[in-house]
Amino acid sequence: MSTTAYIRAAAGTAFGRHAGASSLDLMAAAASQTLEVAQLAREQIDGLLCGYSTTLPHLMLSTLFAERFGLQPAYAHSMQLGGATGAAMLMAARELVISGRCENVLVVAGENRLSGQSRDSAIQTLAQVGDAQYEVPYGASVPAYYALMASEYMHQTGLQREDLAEFAVLMRRHAQSHSGAHLRDSICIEDVLSSKLITSPLGLLDCCPISDGAMAMLVSKHPHHAGARISLRGAGQAHLHQHLTAMRDVMNCGAAVAAQAALQQAGLGVSDMQFLGIYDSFTITLVMLLEELGFADRGQAAAALRAGAFQTGSQQPLNTHGGLLSYGHCGVAGGMAHVLEAWSQMAGMAGARQLPQTPSFGFIHADGGVMSSHVSLVLSREG
Repeated sequence: MSTTAYIRAAAGTAFGRHAGASSLDLMAAAASQTLEVAQLAREQIDGLLCGYSTTLPHLMLSTLFAERFGLQPAYAHSMQLGGATGAAMLMAARELVISGRCENVLVVAGENRLSGQSRDSAIQTLAQVGDAQYEVPYGASVPAYYALMASEYMHQTGLQREDLAEFAVLMRRHAQSHSGAHLRDSICIEDVLSSKLITSPLGLLDCCPISDGAMAMLVSKHPHHAGARISLRGAGQAHLHQHLTAMRDVMNCGAAVAAQAALQQAGLGVSDMQFLGIYDSFTITLVMLLEELGFADRGQAAAALRAGAFQTGSQQPLNTHGGLLSYGHCGVAGGMAHVLEAWSQMAGMAGARQLPQTPSFGFIHADGGVMSSHVSLVLSREG
């Protein structure tokens, strides 16, 4: 049995429109890149975890991909946990390696969510995260669920639309230095505030784009022999509700519970984290998570940003690839892009985006549904 699990390699496609590429095509492209970085052959992969695809709702997606990619794993599993799926798969891969069940687990997800379905189909599919009896019949969409939650949170904390807009601008600024980002055009606070209203208080630029893309990671018993040793040092989950109508308190969605478990397992605290990869499907998602996780005081995330926090030169840079809001969102792989960026920064492989100080500890948090399922990961660089 191993006592440590390493992210031996990570890679992904650019996000945006990949016309003609299926979910399997995109997954295979990301997996090929990852094995090349890991310097491993397909025969050495004994575990496979796949995230779901809304454009390919296959009952056996993991073995379907294994067949397509030429794998014969001793363990295969598909997972569905909304936006938290990617982080949950990495947590599961960690357990498989530490238990001795597997030595090399390929974690992969991808989807042609932009080019592979109509707008109406995407809206209808995603709206099903709502309660079938109390929410869906009233025609609510995912943005509407988040807007209702945003209204309550802003009422309790005093946050304004301008505060949320600060984070849309920050994510776009970070995305401009990444050639693989879906959205790279410069925006300002006024652009966010004047963007088309989707559902009050959220405008178009408060919402992530729909993208095509894929991500893959190799979780292994052995670190990469030629690079930094990036370990999965801690992990935690929390699931306090599924539907918005069952959420008891917007101040306690479960994020802090998951983070506390991950940090306790890692033997570290919030202040030790030197890189943040925080889920940002909407601006309100990012602000609520930063504050519940303890990276900003309640109602003060935007004030902290204006004071210099979360930027590339700060002590805790945030989503330096542009996050879901600008790098893009293609389902499960969207959340995994946060992990790829953390791994790249910690391995010193971020190129022009490389931070002035290579982070020793990284914190990842992902949520699925309407702040429903939460997974936190702590990454550690050794050597």
